[in-house]
Amino acid sequence: MHKAEISWKREDADGNKLSVYAHCFGGQWFFFSRHRRYDEWAAMKDPPLEDWLELLDGVIRRIQRRQRRPEEEVKIRAEIHRRYPDAALPT
Repeated sequence: MHKAEISWKREDADGNKLSVYAHCFGGQWFFFSRHRRYDEWAAMKDPPLEDWLELLDGVIRRIQRRQRRPEEEVKIRAEIHRRYPDAALPT
């Protein structure tokens, strides 16, 4: 994975494993997923809140290691709040 990418694994609605990664390009985050290792990565149009929270966690960890700028956290929190106004975000 490229340094601009953050990846994680989760289960989909059917209980199958799903690999997800988010890529930052032009100040926007794009999400991609696949079920198996050699499957094609598919773009996710509207990633669920769960994926946005995983991205936020990954960005916060990278900020602590000085691999990301602190402004990224603010931008992601604003985007989560815009998409999911009732979501409780970690502090």
